[in-house]
Amino acid sequence: MRPIPFLLMLAAGLLALAGPLEAQRIYRGYSKVRLGQGLPDRPGGFTFCRLAYASVRRDGSGSGWDTDFPQADRNLPTRLSQLTPTTVTSWSHGEPGFAIVRVTDPEVYQCPFLMATDVGELGFNEAEVTAMRDFLFKGGFFWVDDFWGSRGWDQFARQIMRVLPEFEIVELPLDHSLFEIVYSVPMVPQIPSINSWRRMRGGTSELGPDSATPHMRAILDDTGRILVLITHNTDISDGWEREGDDPEFFYRFSPDAYAIGINVVIWMLTH
Repeated sequence: MRPIPFLLMLAAGLLALAGPLEAQRIYRGYSKVRLGQGLPDRPGGFTFCRLAYASVRRDGSGSGWDTDFPQADRNLPTRLSQLTPTTVTSWSHGEPGFAIVRVTDPEVYQCPFLMATDVGELGFNEAEVTAMRDFLFKGGFFWVDDFWGSRGWDQFARQIMRVLPEFEIVELPLDHSLFEIVYSVPMVPQIPSINSWRRMRGGTSELGPDSATPHMRAILDDTGRILVLITHNTDISDGWEREGDDPEFFYRFSPDAYAIGINVVIWMLTH
């Protein structure tokens, strides 16, 4: 598909299911899901698992591991189940299927999909390095998002290289099947946080020239399986989190954010 028809079709689909103002009304309020609570008690599908980690430095405007939580965690599984045949887990108290785990928790092995945001603050201790390496080599998939600029990059790169020192971080080429598996994504979108977007009056680079170019990078194993997916200088998950906060933000950023998110999940589930 060409980019413009694709965006119009996806935006129309999102609106037909639950428009941004309706989504805001549905999802307002803090989640009932808590760290240490375990996995959704109605299994049988995809679970969005968020990594809880220790912040070892302050980086930008994020809040550490719970940046974009809980709205992003609710909204992506909900839209995934609406826009694709994929089933998702759920909680008996009504939340869609998402959970918060530490990489050292036994439950992490039931979370093939693990996401972390604001990882320019992340620091692993030795037990977490060992646990993350084991998780990835046993089939886990780790996606990091919403960190900006050279300092944030240096911090995360140092930490993940402690986990996988024998591999390289590479740019994922736009002809990779992940960009076409469900939706045709012609480029890596730069999505700012909604607060940054408002402050910059429509700009997208949160740190100016230091974060001007969005990247999708990856660490792949010897078979080509993605172990770690890295979206840098962009906040893909804010397009999910903030879909109901501002119609202009929704139309400009949420279709791209959901296209990436759904492609990533389907690629992970099929590889």
